[in-house]
Amino acid sequence: MSNPIPYLSPWMNEELLMFRKTAKRFVQEEFLPHEPRWREQHRPDAEAWTKAGETGLLLTDVPEEYGGGGGTFAHETVVMEELAYAGVNFGSGVHSIVAHYVLSYGTEEQKKSWLPRMAAGELVGAIAMSEPAAGSDLQGIKTFARREGDDYIINGSKTFITNGWHASLICLAVKTDAQAGAKGISLVMVESKGLKGYRVGRSLEKVGMHAQDTCELFFDDVRVPASNLLGSTEGRGFYQMMEQLPYERLTVGVAAVAVTEKAVEITIRYVKDRQAFGKKLIDFQNTRFKLAECKTEAHIGRVFLDNCIQRLMDNQLDTATAAMSKYWLTDKQCAIIDECVQLHGGYGYMSEYPIARMWTDSRVQRIYAGTNEIMKELIARSL
Repeated sequence: MSNPIPYLSPWMNEELLMFRKTAKRFVQEEFLPHEPRWREQHRPDAEAWTKAGETGLLLTDVPEEYGGGGGTFAHETVVMEELAYAGVNFGSGVHSIVAHYVLSYGTEEQKKSWLPRMAAGELVGAIAMSEPAAGSDLQGIKTFARREGDDYIINGSKTFITNGWHASLICLAVKTDAQAGAKGISLVMVESKGLKGYRVGRSLEKVGMHAQDTCELFFDDVRVPASNLLGSTEGRGFYQMMEQLPYERLTVGVAAVAVTEKAVEITIRYVKDRQAFGKKLIDFQNTRFKLAECKTEAHIGRVFLDNCIQRLMDNQLDTATAAMSKYWLTDKQCAIIDECVQLHGGYGYMSEYPIARMWTDSRVQRIYAGTNEIMKELIARSL
């Protein structure tokens, strides 16, 4: 099946085209056949991580000296696009986000300890910010880390955690000073395997993205080395999260555009085959006009995304523009896919059809990584 890329992105080159072939082949052969079973069990298989690592699809934009691929965000984009085109929900994007926290704020010892194992898929990364009473309002978190000698004692819980079931390296947002507001938040890395007091709760029943493991995490007097703090001092966590969120939000935008392009492609194919009232659906003017609108807006999204990707690689992507990409691209994703469902008629509501799964999977894009209402607030601050 061809990828629905309407033109060659300006950041694309021959090396990336070859890498895309590798990523596409791997996803189609190693992930896609198992995806229905992953949806039923609400998580990918554990060995999927090590297989992805062996193929070089993890941490593609992390330097080679730390076990990564030594590429750029363009390489990450290729992997995320191929997963999206195939309709496979796999948390490698979140995994990469965690790696970039370590890369940006970790000590040399932390980088050399964690990043090579993440690149190999031996450690699975998760970022634990959200809590039952604190989602977009990160200052409202209550999970607390108390310093005791050379350790932190952690108590609290997290929810909606992507990769939660398999997570073995957690970038955990905690309060280290309950009275200091945003300045009291720190990030502590938690290696969870065999860790006393750490518990993974149930896999959450979501509207969509059923193959993506999303869980609750519980910390009851969990003891981790104080040396696992990210950064040289406590209280830097909120600012670290704000600095890294543009990267995270652009990954959401990448998925949004890729899924939108794929939805338009399969809908065009559907209306050329499906007949009603004695003629093909594509022969109705309403069908052609609706798809003309969808195709145009998907292309506009692609051009905007390409600009953001280049700006990120040039270290010029600002917070407001990243927020624009996350808000606008995911809003368009939901709107366009809804039109595509309508053009499928009753079959668009059947879960066996890819367009129906795209519809349910897409809705969360406007919520996580900061709701789109928060994105508008960030954009407004730049006015």
